[in-house]
Amino acid sequence: MMENATLVKSLKLPQVVFMGLAWMTPMIYFTVYGVAFESANGQMAGAYIAAFLAIFFTAYSYSKMVKAYPISGSAYAYTKNSIHPKAGFLVGWALLIDYVFSPIIAVLTFGIFMNTEFPAVPIYVWVIIMNFILAVVNILGIKSAARLSGISVLFQIGFILLFCVLVAKDILTGGNESSSIFSLTPFFSDESSTSAVFSGAAVICFCFLGFDAVTTMADETVDAQKTIPKAIFCIIFIAAAMYISISYLTQIAYPNFTFTNPDNAAYSLVQLIGGNLLSSLFIMVLIVATFTQGLSSMTSVSRFLYALGRDSILPKKLFSSIHPKYKTPVANIIFVAVISLSAIFINLSTAVLFVSFGALTAFIFVNLSVIAHFYIKLKKRSPKETILFLIFPLIGASFIGWLLTLLDTNTLKFGIAWIVIGFVYMFFRTKWSKATERKIMLSPNTQMKLEKHVR
Repeated sequence: MMENATLVKSLKLPQVVFMGLAWMTPMIYFTVYGVAFESANGQMAGAYIAAFLAIFFTAYSYSKMVKAYPISGSAYAYTKNSIHPKAGFLVGWALLIDYVFSPIIAVLTFGIFMNTEFPAVPIYVWVIIMNFILAVVNILGIKSAARLSGISVLFQIGFILLFCVLVAKDILTGGNESSSIFSLTPFFSDESSTSAVFSGAAVICFCFLGFDAVTTMADETVDAQKTIPKAIFCIIFIAAAMYISISYLTQIAYPNFTFTNPDNAAYSLVQLIGGNLLSSLFIMVLIVATFTQGLSSMTSVSRFLYALGRDSILPKKLFSSIHPKYKTPVANIIFVAVISLSAIFINLSTAVLFVSFGALTAFIFVNLSVIAHFYIKLKKRSPKETILFLIFPLIGASFIGWLLTLLDTNTLKFGIAWIVIGFVYMFFRTKWSKATERKIMLSPNTQMKLEKHVR
């Protein structure tokens, strides 16, 4: 009964944009602040600009591929259909790290900051509570998730605007080491390091991932070929404006800011700027933000698993089933909730790096998919088309590839090991599939004779 149900097209542009921003969560800037600050050696504004440039070309490639293949599956579907099914499988396998660790980051962040506010309650208690609520809301339907996402995003943008106003006030009133709100110091100074900027960019590409997540909702979006590309560019421009503005202002206002624990460094920064009142508001907004980030993350990964199940990459009976009443992949949602309990044992820095590996790997292949589909298969090779379908995606793939090499060595080792496991799984899966096909093709008499011969 569940196998005959299908996903319903109900999402429009505002809902898709809000779902993407909620998945990305504007407050992610504060969530990964300490990790990003250390990676970029404090040069946050430059790192976010570098990340935005890398993401822009990749977002362009996503906008083209979603028009060609307006289905769930994201980078996996694009690579499979434009390059090769086996390449698509490996991209999907790498992307699993990205999608599976994203809800883990959400529930872990929730646990960390709730524990900061209520030290008597252990982190693992908050993780379990958050997981349960996320699963229930996701099971009830994607429109419920979209409505909650819209409210959450507005709260987050409101807090970020208030934060920027308070920092700008500190700069203008001279309550800091600089007195000018217009300065090139955040981008060019004696301490500037290009390598640090790009190392930071490799990590904080994660902060832009909402544009990628919305492509997994194509099966539930009205006129996905037009709506999803518009949503992609809305999301990355809104995100870039917020992240660069916060980084620019805080670097001018507090150039010598330090912290002891990168996991809650943002809490120290907020306390420095607004004291206990702003930090209490920060915790409230962050609770709402991490909740809706987890909600959108769980929505995306459950739809991605649905796409893999539909194509029999994962067990079809389990992962491609849709509940007849709620029209959601209930089994996938429960599966993700169980996996997300691993947030009890994982630290935030590790989770962010793993997501970055999966995302950057997928981004490379989305760029290559544009070349394979439009430039090679469809032979779109006029001067303008060469720029759009060859030069742009090559720039995107090269930039992202370089950022991938800048990730932590242990992260790269883990990522490569995960890809190797994927190769092994694909090899045995192919053998099993061929064996099953041969058995189906044999007639009952031939099968009986073959079984007697084997015995």
